Amino acid sequence: MIFVTVGSQMGFDRLIQAVDAWAGLHPEVELYCQIGDGQYTPQAMPFVRALTPDAFNAMVAECCFIVAHAGTGTILAAADAGKPLIVFPRRGDLRETRNDHQLATAKWMEDKQGVQVAWTVDELANSLDAHLHQDSGQTYVAGSPDRLIETISGFIAQ
Repeated sequence: MIFVTVGSQMGFDRLIQAVDAWAGLHPEVELYCQIGDGQYTPQAMPFVRALTPDAFNAMVAECCFIVAHAGTGTILAAADAGKPLIVFPRRGDLRETRNDHQLATAKWMEDKQGVQVAWTVDELANSLDAHLHQDSGQTYVAGSPDRLIETISGFIAQ
């Protein structure tokens, strides 16, 4: 199962629309999506608007890999669970977030093992296709969560 999440603070319609379009072409693939308070309603995949922390953790534990915005909470959850991650950052110029902090986070994540960054909708679809053909044993290894927190804290302080 692929777990798609936009985080707990706001919707992310561009991500949800892109994954929903891909899901429509791959009805054999099991997906579960947490969509937040966005305007778009998925047609090809099951979804909920919000998850409790326990339900979120259960989805992370159960899934094969995660597709998400570049939010640090989701990145840390993937790292803790050793789950591969496709990151699709929100963009400030599209008013998906207040600034481009997620672009900076995604750029930092690009060279981490088990992480793919998709910068466009086409790259996201290609990353999803690639994950279908990868060894499901791949795990996310970005160093310790403490090191990630330290790096992100340093970035924010700048």
